[in-house]
Amino acid sequence: MPFTRTRLASAVFSTLLVLNMISSSAFAAPNAAVVTPAPETLPLNDLRTFAEVLERIKTAYVEPIDDKTLFENAIKGMLSNLDPHSSYLDPEDFRQLQESTSGEFGGLGIEVGLEDGILQVVTPIDDTPAAAAGLEAQDLIIKIDDQPTKGLSLMEAVEKMRGKPGTNIRLTIVRDGRKPFDVTLKRAVIKSLSVRSQLLEDDYGLIRVSQFQVNTGSEVGKALTSLKKANKGQPLQGLILDLRNNPGGVLQAAVEVTDQFISSGLIVYTKGRLANAELRFSATPDNASADVPLVVLINGGSASASEIVAGALQDHKRAVLMGTDSFGKGSVQTVLPLNNDRALKLTTALYYTPKGRSIQAQGIVPDITVERAKISQEDNVLGIKEADLAGHLGNGNGGPDKRSKADKNQKPRLQDEDYQVNQAINLLKGINVLKTTSK
Repeated sequence: MPFTRTRLASAVFSTLLVLNMISSSAFAAPNAAVVTPAPETLPLNDLRTFAEVLERIKTAYVEPIDDKTLFENAIKGMLSNLDPHSSYLDPEDFRQLQESTSGEFGGLGIEVGLEDGILQVVTPIDDTPAAAAGLEAQDLIIKIDDQPTKGLSLMEAVEKMRGKPGTNIRLTIVRDGRKPFDVTLKRAVIKSLSVRSQLLEDDYGLIRVSQFQVNTGSEVGKALTSLKKANKGQPLQGLILDLRNNPGGVLQAAVEVTDQFISSGLIVYTKGRLANAELRFSATPDNASADVPLVVLINGGSASASEIVAGALQDHKRAVLMGTDSFGKGSVQTVLPLNNDRALKLTTALYYTPKGRSIQAQGIVPDITVERAKISQEDNVLGIKEADLAGHLGNGNGGPDKRSKADKNQKPRLQDEDYQVNQAINLLKGINVLKTTSK
């Protein structure tokens, strides 16, 4: 016989009551003269209220609403008030999460969060529609296709931004408190390469990690080998690890990346209430970087796994951190699969750097603060040197004359345009000069 509304509410309450009785009886001491009542494992009064609210909604709400919707909304409500990173994943959300950690997913290529109930850009991912449109970390998205985002859950907002590749979407952005402006993007299938590398100039390289995916650790190892090969087989004299606007990702990948740069010691540990939430990760003896002088770039878009790497390298004094304060996400989320292809993404632990620092809501502070800026090259008005003048004297040392080598068609280098990279490579060169003079 099908349940009526009253029978459904009564059944919910009765089932919970039976569970509570079973749980309580497990603590009873048989054959004891005096038995101390076990504490209730389920709050009966709150369960009565829940059952009553369920019944009232089904009876009095202006439109009919099915049981599945009510229960799923109740689950979402429980999670949404815990912290910004815990959530209920329906089958589609669960699938998208699995795709994003494997490196291929659909959408705009943007990591978002909620700031006081307003949708905020954590970081755009490299080589995606979001990055091409010029979106920046800490941009506020106040509208999606003219629909306000205020009041939307994070999952609802993400769902609105996803869509068929090739279709357009319009975002209304507020940046630095200035007047809102619209940005139109074309959705695409995002195939994100998490690691890129390049030789900036002889002996100095850069590795850019845009997010931490399953294979990121091994990809960084390959990048180190590739840079040495590009440097004519000679060891590098300096390396920049660029973690700016990296929203994080897989914890194990962060451990593996850090392990490429240190040979021993603790990398990160976690603390939580579950037994398996107490984890410790340490380095292995292999060190693919060969102790090359290292600068790590971070900024406000560097979060989670990025902060694990930066914090560990800073605590081990393996690298100089340069840039601006990081995002400050020091919590660990565990994906707990449920039945019917659903899952919970639940915050289960906080992570700590080797020296016991929790960066939750604090962030990693760089050793040297360098704000983002643009470099403008000053033109050489004359464009000539003494050696270019007719009849100039020789230098007396027997060395060749140095004439001007101005080449306006020369392709600009990254360090000529990116101020933070420019400062990082200058620091590395300075370290090597000091090493040479101290010998």
